[in-house]
Amino acid sequence: MKRNAFLGAVVLVTAALPAFADYVYEGKWGSLGSGEGQFNWPIGIALAPNGNVYVADEYNHRVQYFTWNGSFRGSWGTYGTGNGNFSHPEGVVVAPNGNVYVADTQNDRVQYFTATGSFLGKWGKLGTGNGEFNQPTSITVAPNGNVYVTEWYNNRVQYFTSSGSFLGKWGSYGTGNGQFDTPRGLGFLSTNSLVYVADRGNHRVQYFTSSGSFLGLWGSYGTGDGQFVYPGGVGGTTDGVIFITDTGNSRIQYFTSSGSFIGKWGSHGSGNGQFNRPLGVVPLANGTRVHVADSYNHRIQYFRETFPAVVPSSVGRIKALFK
Repeated sequence: MKRNAFLGAVVLVTAALPAFADYVYEGKWGSLGSGEGQFNWPIGIALAPNGNVYVADEYNHRVQYFTWNGSFRGSWGTYGTGNGNFSHPEGVVVAPNGNVYVADTQNDRVQYFTATGSFLGKWGKLGTGNGEFNQPTSITVAPNGNVYVTEWYNNRVQYFTSSGSFLGKWGSYGTGNGQFDTPRGLGFLSTNSLVYVADRGNHRVQYFTSSGSFLGLWGSYGTGDGQFVYPGGVGGTTDGVIFITDTGNSRIQYFTSSGSFIGKWGSHGSGNGQFNRPLGVVPLANGTRVHVADSYNHRIQYFRETFPAVVPSSVGRIKALFK
């Protein structure tokens, strides 16, 4: 009798739940090449306040930017070490004021620019000290303008003021809480001021306070829901949904802010909605559209939010909502 009453309660709760969104293919742009709107390993991707999409085009050593649906707006950068030059840039982010920050990976520095690519400043050099880098791979900006950077070989996160003054750091090589193995993706969730890191070599996601105190993690090596093979990118929405590019599994997974699995899409291939080593991911703040850097397919794909006609009664989704 008690069991039946419990099941009835679950049905009633499920009926009252809001629907979780699914994502369907909407469009794409790009192909292999060096012309306008072409890419050679697009990795980092970012959204500007005006809706423009910025892409770190790694092997073309440049940044390109577009309208939300792929109309070319402009680009800057060539191979080199001078101001405004790049060597294999992997990360890009747009600050609340519209300035663009780039993880200039193999130059071991960060550069920042106006929205149209005019050089503003830089910091960093090869090393292990404060403000030094060993292959910075991903970059994000907090609402207060602080800049966070992951480092591939120093296995840490550093953060700075908007002009590059060192503020703090955390992380070392390992498998423990707060340790990393070649961290890649990085995201700042403004709703709770938390920093999320795709801990690539450990096949997991970790999250921290804005000053680096460890809070939690999820994930392990595998192909199941909530498992990863070399996760690459992190993006979050204002309602606390976290998107992860599951690079080795050629898919996107998304979770609550504490790591409960919500949904996924994608498979290996070159068709619409398929991926070949996706890396960067960025959703609109409200989650209604998600852009993905489909790196080995040399293109950007974007997906729109949709809701099922019938609210799923998945126990996993119920747990995710109330966790």
